[in-house]
Amino acid sequence: MRVDLFDFELSEERIALRPAEPRDSAQLLVVRPVEAVEDRHVGDLPQLLQPGDLLVFNDTKVIPAQLKGIRRRGEAAAHVDATLHMRTGPDRWLAFVRPGKRVVAGDRIHFGHDGNSCFLGALDATVLEKGEGGEVLLGFDLSGPVLDEALHSVGHIPLPPYIASKRPDDARDLTDYQTVYAREEGAVAAPTAGLHFTPALFEALDTRGIERHFVTLHVGAGTFLPVKVDDTADHKMHAEIGHVSEETANAINKARAEGRRVVAVGTTSLRLLESAASESGQLAAWSGPTDIFITPGYRFRAVDVLMTNFHLPRSTLFMLVSAFAGTDTMRAAYAHAIENRYRFYSYGDSSLLFRADP
Repeated sequence: MRVDLFDFELSEERIALRPAEPRDSAQLLVVRPVEAVEDRHVGDLPQLLQPGDLLVFNDTKVIPAQLKGIRRRGEAAAHVDATLHMRTGPDRWLAFVRPGKRVVAGDRIHFGHDGNSCFLGALDATVLEKGEGGEVLLGFDLSGPVLDEALHSVGHIPLPPYIASKRPDDARDLTDYQTVYAREEGAVAAPTAGLHFTPALFEALDTRGIERHFVTLHVGAGTFLPVKVDDTADHKMHAEIGHVSEETANAINKARAEGRRVVAVGTTSLRLLESAASESGQLAAWSGPTDIFITPGYRFRAVDVLMTNFHLPRSTLFMLVSAFAGTDTMRAAYAHAIENRYRFYSYGDSSLLFRADP
């Protein structure tokens, strides 16, 4: 499928640099099959859902995975930035390094040189392998919880590039770029649809009789990588680690058996559920990496409704929502959102998509 089918024009002024305050005051575009779109707010979500609907949230927690370092090779030194995106061992992370041409296997990189921490000079790593597109495997001198502590000391919140290119991260981002229910550390990007939820909204959902359950998908920096090929068949997705508990799997199976809807909060929740579901839509406890790539023509097995923010042109996530609600429907919905000044991307507004019939 041609990637340019998923292109659209978006002015930079539509990119949100800060979230709405309060979080649940953000706009919510409701998109149903055939019907006209509806302009609402996230706080209206309890009235837009039905008693008995089951919400699935991704409880991953963003870590300070953006690192600044100095690469040393003999007497030569060069500044590099690294964005961790998937842990492969107690002391090992896959990372995107920029500029990638400055590092080769065997190089030593010393992180924390910007003076953010008492760990100055203590967080060192070796480039164990180098792949394509600036991806490397880093072996840190520290391991396990000690490495985690060092990352929290020297790292920065890894804001998406379309925000980071316009302003540096600051103290507000430590809370703004984290869901209120985050608990499982390991993500390097937030599950942004979940950023809109507040304790008050949870209370309203409870009163309405709407269930909520949690899965974990540690979102990687690969979610921001542009699609550089012309055909979707040639695009490679980066894997992310996820986990579905037996309790959540059983709750979803029970809801589906009773004819109740499963509502994924965010594309990360949806991709994990679709990865874990059998052909019949049944779920069991599941854990492991997923590199699922959903494009139009995909048959959804586990999710009926999707809440998600607005995505980049030509991105794998815009392809996913086009598969879920229909390509023409989503192009029209995005045109409406742009015309009506919705705010886009991670800190932007949201949408509630009802699945189109296959």
